Amino acid sequence: MRGISIEERATQLAHYIIDSKDTVRGTAAKYGVSKSTVHKDVSERLLKINPILAGEVRAILDENKAERHIRGGLATKLKYSKQKNN
Repeated sequence: MRGISIEERATQLAHYIIDSKDTVRGTAAKYGVSKSTVHKDVSERLLKINPILAGEVRAILDENKAERHIRGGLATKLKYSKQKNN
């Protein structure tokens, strides 16, 4: 992501999150930036650049946040089922 402006990066991250419905953590890993950078780009910077796009991203991030306890529970279940099988 080097060589592009902060505004371009924020927009690119936002489009990726919208298209893939990926989490902040997943987006950060894909683009090789920190979770803090992704969050700041799509929550603060994007609001000034493109408020409509920021609203779309916010809806997905809120959905991911609401579902995170489910994903955590599934990960724990999978972890212990693997240990039981070994």
